[in-house]
Amino acid sequence: MDKKDSIRWTIGRKSTESAEFEIKDRTLIIHMKEDLDHHNALYIREYADKKMVTKNVQNIIFDFSQVNFMDSSGIGVILGRYKKLRLLGSGRVVVTGVCSCVNRILTMSGLYGIVDQYPDITDAFTHLN
Repeated sequence: MDKKDSIRWTIGRKSTESAEFEIKDRTLIIHMKEDLDHHNALYIREYADKKMVTKNVQNIIFDFSQVNFMDSSGIGVILGRYKKLRLLGSGRVVVTGVCSCVNRILTMSGLYGIVDQYPDITDAFTHLN
């Protein structure tokens, strides 16, 4: 596969999409399409874990550009993927497009100690590679 190519998968519950997954140069990009709460955290977690193993993922970018709310389930999703990456070897987890509400949760949880924040996917991808 050419480095410019990417593969996308969409998952969702009922009739709405909850996330879109993209693999680009061993980086898993998770485009969240709705708020990250306990209702869709399970789907995102399971699908991300599957792709991390089957596609030999090295880094993860969480795209929050369409998210206005995140609860503690979202913290668990991010922290769990970070821990899984560490177990698989190396790599980094970063977040992009974070609104002030989600930023407050990430700050209060201390996740910025292990997860970097970038304004957009392009900037994050540049710093990861």
